Amino acid sequence: MRYPKIRELGEAVKSLLSKPYTSSFPKTPHEPFDGFRGKPEHSEEFCVGCGACAESCPGNAIAVIDPDPKAKNKKPLMRKLELKYEKCNFCGICEANCITEKGITLTKQFDLALFDRNLARESIELELVTCELCGDIVTTKKHLLWIFRKLGVLAYGNPTLLLTAQREMLPVESGGAGEELRRPDIFKVLCPKCRKDVMMKDIYG
Repeated sequence: MRYPKIRELGEAVKSLLSKPYTSSFPKTPHEPFDGFRGKPEHSEEFCVGCGACAESCPGNAIAVIDPDPKAKNKKPLMRKLELKYEKCNFCGICEANCITEKGITLTKQFDLALFDRNLARESIELELVTCELCGDIVTTKKHLLWIFRKLGVLAYGNPTLLLTAQREMLPVESGGAGEELRRPDIFKVLCPKCRKDVMMKDIYG
């Protein structure tokens, strides 16, 4: 019969008297370490609704849902960013590609088991800005204001950015659309296509 060595006896006694090495989850909540990549979450404060997270998501876990801009609705049009975290593989690419760096972050939340997949969805809504000529969606108001602040004085060269920022302080009317493009249309909130058409009309007639 092989008898245990002194070292092995010492380790056995030490393990009996010491605390468990592993955590006591689920009896007590487990706090992941810093840098742990858990469930992503959009920030109401910092998300500008640009859609960069949805464009870069390899698992298509984030969707950008826009309403029909031609639909008659007195309420402001809203863009919805929907996160389906049952599809998320927690790679962190959305967080790495966020233009504000804080619009979407990976939290430490990991206990995400659910019986119904439809419950594994979260969304955030932001107000949209539409073109004053064709009515198509430009982007969200928060996105335009973020670009305005980012560019500083350079933003004054873009009427769309300037008008959006001014309307946050006081109402600024730019007039309705005419039957054809005119020079004053330059000073309207426009989509890229209409901005190009107006500038071409102004330059070449």
